[in-house]
Amino acid sequence: MNYPRSQHERVTATGDSTGRLMRYDPRTGRVAVLQSGITYPNGLAISADRTHLVVALTGPCKLLRYWITGPKAGTSETLADLPGYPDNVRPDGRGGFWVALHRKKMELPFGPDSHLLAVRVGADVIQVMRGPKSVRPTEVVEREDGKLYMGSVELPYVAVVSS
Repeated sequence: MNYPRSQHERVTATGDSTGRLMRYDPRTGRVAVLQSGITYPNGLAISADRTHLVVALTGPCKLLRYWITGPKAGTSETLADLPGYPDNVRPDGRGGFWVALHRKKMELPFGPDSHLLAVRVGADVIQVMRGPKSVRPTEVVEREDGKLYMGSVELPYVAVVSS
């Protein structure tokens, strides 16, 4: 089923699992489905060593690791259980990932906003970012200077946080 962005809460509530991870080959113009049946994929990043992809799964509050090389190539596993609903995932420049959390994890229906904004994930959650309840980020990117840039589709500005 397809939902417009405005119905993101409905996608979570229904547990819709029609998401797919696909590979596009620009030389041939072909698209291959790597994995189907994914629940609310909402962000994708490649690992620093290029061995796997990380997919943010909003409804289940997880990060999925999909192996693209090595003995596990073509398989997937849970990389992390998250304390909130992820919206995008980006490499942190140190082998881990920053994940924006749109809201704290809670039972449906959605309740009030939390102060938890983002987490940095390696083998486990290794750093958390907290902030004002009015901020619901959809993106966190760390630059080489150590600054974190946080954006949201709901706000007309980008926040910059120094480490």
